[in-house]
Amino acid sequence: MRTEAPKTLFSFSGIVCGTLGHDYVVSRKITNHINEFKCTNCGKEVTNNYQGRLESLTYKAREANTSLATFFEKKMKRKFANAI
Repeated sequence: MRTEAPKTLFSFSGIVCGTLGHDYVVSRKITNHINEFKCTNCGKEVTNNYQGRLESLTYKAREANTSLATFFEKKMKRKFANAI
C-alpha cells in the first residue's frame, strides 16, 4: 500500500490573513443584502448566509447564489416594468 504525506502549501499571505485578518472586497453582488466576497491577500471566497454571517463559498452556496441572483433580476425587471 502506498501512502503519501499530505501536501501543505505555505504562503506568506496565509500568515498575514491568519494574524491580521482577511481583507474582503465585494466580488459579486447577488441581491441588495447578499454579496460574495474575496480576500485580496489569500484569495479566500466567502458569502453571506441567511443570518447575515460570512460562510465559505462552497459549490452548493455558489449555485444557490446564482439561482437567487437570477430570481432577483427577474423580480426587479418585473417590478420596474409595472411601475412605468
